[in-house]
Amino acid sequence: MCKDGGCLLNCLLKRFRSAYGWGLMSPPVAPPGWSRWLVPPAALSVHLSIGQAYAWSVFKPPLESALGLTGTQSALPFQLGIVMLGLSAAFGGTLVERHGPRWAMTVALVCFSSGFLLSALGAAVEQYWLIVLGYGFVGGIGLGIGYISPVSTLIKWFPDRPGMATGIAIMGFGGGALIASPWSAQMLESFGTDSSGIALAFLVHGVTYAVFMLLGVLLVRVPRPKERADGGPVALDGVQVSARGAMRTLQFWLLWVVLCMNVTAGIGILEKAAPMITDFFADTSTPVSVTAAAGFVALLSAANMAGRIGWSSTSDLIGRKNIYRVYLGVGALMYALIALFGDSSKPLFVLCALVVLSFYGGGFATIPAYLKDLFGTYQVGAIHGRLLTAWSTAGVLGPLIVNWIADRQEEAGRHGSALYGTSFVIMIGLLVVGFVANELVRPVHARHHVSTAPAPKEGTDVRRQQPESA
Repeated sequence: MCKDGGCLLNCLLKRFRSAYGWGLMSPPVAPPGWSRWLVPPAALSVHLSIGQAYAWSVFKPPLESALGLTGTQSALPFQLGIVMLGLSAAFGGTLVERHGPRWAMTVALVCFSSGFLLSALGAAVEQYWLIVLGYGFVGGIGLGIGYISPVSTLIKWFPDRPGMATGIAIMGFGGGALIASPWSAQMLESFGTDSSGIALAFLVHGVTYAVFMLLGVLLVRVPRPKERADGGPVALDGVQVSARGAMRTLQFWLLWVVLCMNVTAGIGILEKAAPMITDFFADTSTPVSVTAAAGFVALLSAANMAGRIGWSSTSDLIGRKNIYRVYLGVGALMYALIALFGDSSKPLFVLCALVVLSFYGGGFATIPAYLKDLFGTYQVGAIHGRLLTAWSTAGVLGPLIVNWIADRQEEAGRHGSALYGTSFVIMIGLLVVGFVANELVRPVHARHHVSTAPAPKEGTDVRRQQPESA
């Protein structure tokens, strides 16, 4: 019997958790009969929200005009956001595995929405560094934690179709701009493209996404632990490698290169999509309007989203290495076609860009399943988080290559498609590097395998169902 206040509080908390099975931040275990198909919508509510990052190019021209920025400067919040995405996913992967998806989704909600609110303040007072801090640093942490929050859980729910499962969720991240791009353009048209109008648009984004992401926080569940005949949990099947062990393998770093090259090529178009298509056809008889450019961004988002579910599901049939051969090899061909003939045919330019973005999205959705094939499910969430540092690198490389070269070409008096020719050639070379790295991937040597036989006493511990990272 509890006699002091602190002990009484602990008793009440234990009784509450015993009665209801989970606390606000702990991972809720699915009750008997719970449908696994309710988990992807929970993941989608988070990924559709943080996928707004892909609509950043809609804000670039207004910010450049209102605050006197260059293209390179206006890309900084997006670049920092992607850097923080990779870093927070890498360092937070252990915490996500330990505390579960509800904790991760809550942290993502707070950081992502707070980033927009800080950005709104920065735009209102015309202090660009606050936008960089808010959207890039704080919001970027929300991007990373939110991105990896459902991956490990989904793979556990769908061990038979990991490519499809992760594709469904990660599809939301690619499709976020499909909603955010026209929505943001409409808000800027209604509120104005000056600093106060941009601030109000950021404010609406922050509040709306907080409400939408809360749905995922409340809905997510983790699967009930499997049991042996004697009542204890079973060991994981197949090859299993710890997060620390995975980083000591050549396979991990080859996949790091593969992901980095694929992302750099895709993000180079995506970050500058709206001004890029405007520049390509500025000197033609059919120039692209601001509204049409925003529509192009939405189309890219649709291709990004479709590629995540379509190509990742295809990888369940033809294998991960084969699908990456398509991403990297055909992607290089698409870039070559844009560089050679893109400014002479608007349909060709749009089609090639859509294919590149579908491969970009497919690469993201397929990589967790590729990791699962090589390293098992033991600590796949933490391994995935650490691999996303490749995305951080690509988030700097892609926009920097495209924007820096475009700015230099413009200073030299060039215009139109000539602003991008050199950067496209570089992207082709990077895709070739990724293709070679993918060809070198082999099964992980047995010396890196670990035993995953669990201790019986962990069988009923909710917080320890998901293995902690090394």
